[in-house]
Amino acid sequence: MTGASGDDERLRRWRMVLGADGAEGTGHTPTGRDAAMDGALSTLYGGGRRQSGRGGSERSAGLGASAPSVARWLGDIRTYFPVPVVQVMQRDAIDRLGLAALLLEPEMLEAVEPDVHLVGALLALDKAMPETTRETARAVVRKVTEDLERRLATRTRAVLTGALDRSARARRPRHRDIDWDRTIRANLRNYVPLPGRHGAGTVVPERLVGYGRTDRSVKKDVILCVDQSGSMASSVVHASVFGAVLASMRTLSTRLVVFDTSVVDLTDQLDDPVDVLFGTRLGGGTDINRALAYCQSRITRPAETVVVLISDLHEGGIRDEMVRRAAAMKASGVQFVTLLALSDEGAPSYDREHAAALAALGAPAFACTPDLFPEVMAAALERRPLPIPDDGG
Repeated sequence: MTGASGDDERLRRWRMVLGADGAEGTGHTPTGRDAAMDGALSTLYGGGRRQSGRGGSERSAGLGASAPSVARWLGDIRTYFPVPVVQVMQRDAIDRLGLAALLLEPEMLEAVEPDVHLVGALLALDKAMPETTRETARAVVRKVTEDLERRLATRTRAVLTGALDRSARARRPRHRDIDWDRTIRANLRNYVPLPGRHGAGTVVPERLVGYGRTDRSVKKDVILCVDQSGSMASSVVHASVFGAVLASMRTLSTRLVVFDTSVVDLTDQLDDPVDVLFGTRLGGGTDINRALAYCQSRITRPAETVVVLISDLHEGGIRDEMVRRAAAMKASGVQFVTLLALSDEGAPSYDREHAAALAALGAPAFACTPDLFPEVMAAALERRPLPIPDDGG
């Protein structure tokens, strides 16, 4: 507040943090823009914001079921708060105030700030969504997926292209396939002077480096196997975008499989992440073993295949069979990667026993951010250690 003393500014900030119910000691009454912001916050979190939040006390205010009042509130928070804060408040409104039901109305969708969490809510409501809302919902989902693809696609393609080029170089090339320039540089430490010939010598090529092969035999197969239970909503959104990016690379053959207690192969829809997302069905149980059985049946070249299981590992199927199936794939030469989450949401809840069992097979399970995913895939394609975060599973 312009012209306010340091003490006044501190009291003002505390009043905005605590809300009306917890701020008697500040002696500050919000006015103008502060009053409007305080009203928007109180509508969602109640007057005592110190005691609100997930698992907190009962709210003392709310949006009610009035669509016009919700639309006004959505407009207010977009006016007074930055986009990341708006997205958090929308997510809390969906969780705390039953806003999800109102997302079935087109005018509500036009008022919200699109983000990954909103997409998850829309996908969960898909079967209940009337036709009048469906096109608006698809537009919201498309905006989010296009924004994600713009942010992630270029770096993903660059990182994976480099990894594929390196993995394609023949380790035992035929004579006509030897890249002599790279071979000489790789063996300079083996330079041997020729006796009696000053300044002359030879390089002993202990390791031959071949040109990258361009035939179909070096094309890598990638299978993304994605848990579509409700807790994995953000991971499903990111996996659909990455699936589309990987499918656009000619040196990769990409398959996308989603599962709950049933298994659905969405590979034929990978050219459009929106179609992929509306082909999922968030919620329900989890049968990882059945999903892995399907993926295993589609593997024809184990040594050239990477299977990425994206799941919190809360298995509802046959646990021991799931682990044995993962072990069998690894034994056949498949690169098997388990991501407990593919999102920016921090440490996920996951089944630690199952994660430990996979780790014992040499397939560590860890949470992965979208920014780290290209590096994880590059390491898997090159068969080198995975870049596991410090706080990984």
